[in-house]
Amino acid sequence: MKLYRHLKNLPRSVTGSVVAWGNFDGFHKGHQAVVRRAAEIADETGAPLAVMTTEPHPSQFFRPETPSFRLMSLRSKAQALEAFGADVLFVLAFDAALAGTPAEDFVREVLVKQLRIRHVVTGYDQRFGKGRGGDADLLRRMGSEAGFGVTMVEPLQAGGSVYSSSRVREHLRAGEPDQAATLMGHWWRIEGRIELGDQRGRTIGFPTANVSWGDYLEPRLGVYAVRMHVEDGAHRGVYDGVANLGRRPTFGKTDISFEVHLFDFDGDLYGAHAGVDMIAFIRPEQKFDGLDALKAQIAADATAARAMLASPAAATGRFPPATRRTSTGTGPA
Repeated sequence: MKLYRHLKNLPRSVTGSVVAWGNFDGFHKGHQAVVRRAAEIADETGAPLAVMTTEPHPSQFFRPETPSFRLMSLRSKAQALEAFGADVLFVLAFDAALAGTPAEDFVREVLVKQLRIRHVVTGYDQRFGKGRGGDADLLRRMGSEAGFGVTMVEPLQAGGSVYSSSRVREHLRAGEPDQAATLMGHWWRIEGRIELGDQRGRTIGFPTANVSWGDYLEPRLGVYAVRMHVEDGAHRGVYDGVANLGRRPTFGKTDISFEVHLFDFDGDLYGAHAGVDMIAFIRPEQKFDGLDALKAQIAADATAARAMLASPAAATGRFPPATRRTSTGTGPA
């Protein structure tokens, strides 16, 4: 998959695409339906399948003071889209210039002049342009005038509710990663570098890998059963473990840390890039009276995590990789 952050002077091989347009944070099953519909049209017309998104999320631009709500890094999103079968990813910088562009100008300058799109596919609730002035009706009118097709994908639903990033966030804040994964069709994964921590875990018999949290959504703090994917270095592979996400009140800390203890592992992971799948919530974070109580609880947490990760609900094959030709959802809402 080719990734472009600038749209001027694009090669002809990536213009004339069928473009799936959206933010796709979390790339849940509703998002997958949008990209899959674009893939069907691309296959029918022999055009490249492209995805267009923005970075940062518009809400982060307009409300930078609000806590982060991000479900997926751009790196993770690009990986998911490439695995899904996208040929091209266009990443538009969401800045003051883009935010102030009227919807009609955006269609003329970006979709028509720069991308020369053949067809655009987006969600039913897409709004864009200055003051969110663009909608489905404007796209259809301008598409008819400029010669590109427009498809608006109706929402998918699960259990009577529409798939949405908001619902995924609600489950994660409630400590329900399994429910969030059901909506996404994949485990919620945190990606980051393994950093040097205070190494206190080694002194109590439970060494941990400290993973940078970055600007991800803050879910329910506490202890989780996890599965870590080490993506580079001598120990590249997949490992089961137990993780603490919290502020470490026992040691008087206030900043959030994400510490992962891997089972049956002995090695140095510092500097490696890892993705940690949040599989199951075990318990809230708590403060302990001393190290003996902490060690006993960590041992109990590790036992609980092993049992959870061995269950069918946590099987590595529970969520097959989503592709452009795999059915999702229960149908239009």
